Amino acid sequence: MSYRGRFAPSPTGVLHFGSLVAAVGSWLVARHHGGAWLLRVEDIDPPREVPGSAQSILRALPAFGMAGDAPAVFQSRRGEAYDAAFRALKDGGHLFPCWCSRADLAAHGGLHRDGHCIAAPDASRPPAWRLRSPDRTIAWHDDLQGPQEENLREVAGDFVIRRVEGLWAYQLACVVDDAFQGVTHVVRGADLLDSTARQLYLQELLGLPRPGYLHLPLVVDAAGRKLSKSDKALPVDPADPLPALRQALAWLG
Repeated sequence: MSYRGRFAPSPTGVLHFGSLVAAVGSWLVARHHGGAWLLRVEDIDPPREVPGSAQSILRALPAFGMAGDAPAVFQSRRGEAYDAAFRALKDGGHLFPCWCSRADLAAHGGLHRDGHCIAAPDASRPPAWRLRSPDRTIAWHDDLQGPQEENLREVAGDFVIRRVEGLWAYQLACVVDDAFQGVTHVVRGADLLDSTARQLYLQELLGLPRPGYLHLPLVVDAAGRKLSKSDKALPVDPADPLPALRQALAWLG
């Protein structure tokens, strides 16, 4: 199968240096393999979305020499596909409703385990829906970080698939759309390394292909904190792309 990679930003601000590094890294690996580079806008969390940021990011990428090989996929338009995956998981007995608050889970280390809700059902409000995580270690090889393994029960616990507000969780949307776009290799920042075991398990339950993974070094500030949109990291300048592009290449080595 020919290589198909992707860059999947969240529209929570303009393109900044940390996102540029992820874009450049995924683009370079795709081109190294002679493969396709795809775009996806992960706009499934409206409360965090900044109006206009999706188009701003998509307009900025060509200034840095990166254009998608197919039209961008917008997750906000993919609700039917997520609902179909949700129904398949629910029909398979893998999901359960949950009314637990963070306070309820605090006594359990902040994690939900063993496939049943700690709190009592509350008919006055909608539940979240969680996936039962087995006491099982998921192993995979990361093309940069090396051999990895994670016990789902101990590290992730029973994780949310659909939130109380009815919004789809990142883990479900990500695996459904990687399969939809035919992604063969996922190249992204190391801050998402701990999502991989959950996504591999979802792929298994849904009968979806298992892509390869490569997690890039995370861009951090002088204090070692993640350089992200939420930290108000300075945007890169598409009108003068070379300084930021050279810096991104240097960061990636």
